[in-house]
Amino acid sequence: MKIYTRSGDKGKTSLLGGERVNKYSVRIEAYGTVDELNSHIGLLRDLEDGRLDKVLVPIQETLFGLGSRLASASEEQADEFKVPPITESDIEFLENEMDRMDAELPEMRNFILPGGLVASSQAHVCRTVCRRAERRVVDLASQEAVPEILVRYLNRLSDHLFVLARSIAHTHGAPETPWKPRA
Repeated sequence: MKIYTRSGDKGKTSLLGGERVNKYSVRIEAYGTVDELNSHIGLLRDLEDGRLDKVLVPIQETLFGLGSRLASASEEQADEFKVPPITESDIEFLENEMDRMDAELPEMRNFILPGGLVASSQAHVCRTVCRRAERRVVDLASQEAVPEILVRYLNRLSDHLFVLARSIAHTHGAPETPWKPRA
């Protein structure tokens, strides 16, 4: 199978199922940003030498499914292609992980500036890309039918990535830098 097809040379691409759309379409922006997030999470996994694989690999797998659902013209089509659905248990997984990490973290009394440790900073990059992916999916949902659970999953994932950034810093003994607004 060749990687290049030349079919996108004129600014169009295919959705799952073959429908052709402009590469700048809201749908492509949405699942492209989810793909970007998935790549950033892969970098975070590498920075932590596999220590977070037990949590991050399932998240990456869920994001791959979420992106594939967004790349489908409809939920029915995604089901035809046997794309795994996003479920309440996917969201509960994130919430349980947040609760577990939060129990080990000091109470947060201020907003925190990203930085202090490369892996923690990368988790913050993941968080911000996740927020952008969420905005792109909300934009798509304002124009086309999108399952509400996809937005909820991304919203919860961005929260998870924030707590993960704090947890990584805490585990490595890196200090958190509180935001101090200028007077």
